[in-house]
Amino acid sequence: MDATQIDTGNIAWILTATALVLLMTLPGLALFYAGMVRRMNVLSTMVQSYGAAAVVTVVWAIIAYSLAFSEGGPLNAFVGGVSRAGLAGITPDTVFADLPENLFFMFQLTFAIITVAIIAGAAVERIRFSAFLIFGAAWLVLVYAPICHWVWGGGFLGDAGVLDFAGGAVVHINAGVAGLVLAKFLGPRRGYPGASMMPDNLVLTLIGAGMLWVGWFGFNAGSALGANGGAAHAMVTTQLATASAVITWMAIEWISRGKASALGAASGAVAGLVAITPAAGFVPAWASFFVGIGGALGAYWGVTGLKKLLKIDDSLDAFGLHGVGGLVGAVLTGVFASADIGGTAGAIEGNFLQVWTQVWGALAAAIYCAVVTTIILFVQSKLMALRVEEEDEIKGLDTSLHGESIN
Repeated sequence: MDATQIDTGNIAWILTATALVLLMTLPGLALFYAGMVRRMNVLSTMVQSYGAAAVVTVVWAIIAYSLAFSEGGPLNAFVGGVSRAGLAGITPDTVFADLPENLFFMFQLTFAIITVAIIAGAAVERIRFSAFLIFGAAWLVLVYAPICHWVWGGGFLGDAGVLDFAGGAVVHINAGVAGLVLAKFLGPRRGYPGASMMPDNLVLTLIGAGMLWVGWFGFNAGSALGANGGAAHAMVTTQLATASAVITWMAIEWISRGKASALGAASGAVAGLVAITPAAGFVPAWASFFVGIGGALGAYWGVTGLKKLLKIDDSLDAFGLHGVGGLVGAVLTGVFASADIGGTAGAIEGNFLQVWTQVWGALAAAIYCAVVTTIILFVQSKLMALRVEEEDEIKGLDTSLHGESIN
């Protein structure tokens, strides 16, 4: 097949979806995170998303895309090859997954960008900007690209039947676990947990969450890789799961504290979006309500009870929202998957083994991510300082790292 034979409607939709997913990071996630930090760190938090977009783009083109999606020969179960390094062999007429390969490259790039940007949420207000960029580049090559290949590039998880429609393991479990390891490695922010660390501007967070919600349609519906019924179905399940998660999170707050917070509504939306990501194209519409409820319950526990249990300063709850929410979504995909929709039956339709497949697939990704992320940080810490000096942390990273301020 050459590019002239490809459905132009599919091309138009994936072009749109690619722009939507990039919007999730710039400015969606940047605003979502920036509103939750203290005023002295708003700019430094936002610029981490911009830095991630720039560094990931370059490294993705040089080597990571090839490692994720090219043929890896004898090692193909674990990692791809280098035939696409530097985008070698890709022309306007090259086709991959029934799309122009340039477009497939760009669509997958936006997933890689937001995954690295999510990790930053665990380390804001104390990590050096240069250290984060170097970490992000190494992590993309050594962690993200292999796990992406495992699931979507012809690796062993995909071959074993692990279902991950749009990135439950590849993006969210991966980013959440990496964020937890990074937060543990850096140590808590100065004064945590006793000092006041109230969000500076939740209006920014709500705007960012809204952009994430809208952009997520590109994330999930775009993962159908075509303008088709599967994309429309993924859009429906995404909306239903997110709405049910917002209601669930607000209900928990009403019951526990008598008030539903703006931050809780935003967090509930993200929890629902994360949970439905692996399931969006595999479960019936009715099941998406339960995926959203489960995602909200799991993520709420992740950012409250589990966070206290672990005693790790995951600043903006990257692990609670994305790691725990992604794990819940991965497991519930195995419960509710329907042969009539995605081609694989789940436990509801009698295939209880699919739940186990989802569990061990998620654990494989999480364990690999935790181990390799730890190694990356250990080596990097021997070569450069990861954390800002105490006086710079007190002054705020906006002025100490970037020489700017919003005041």
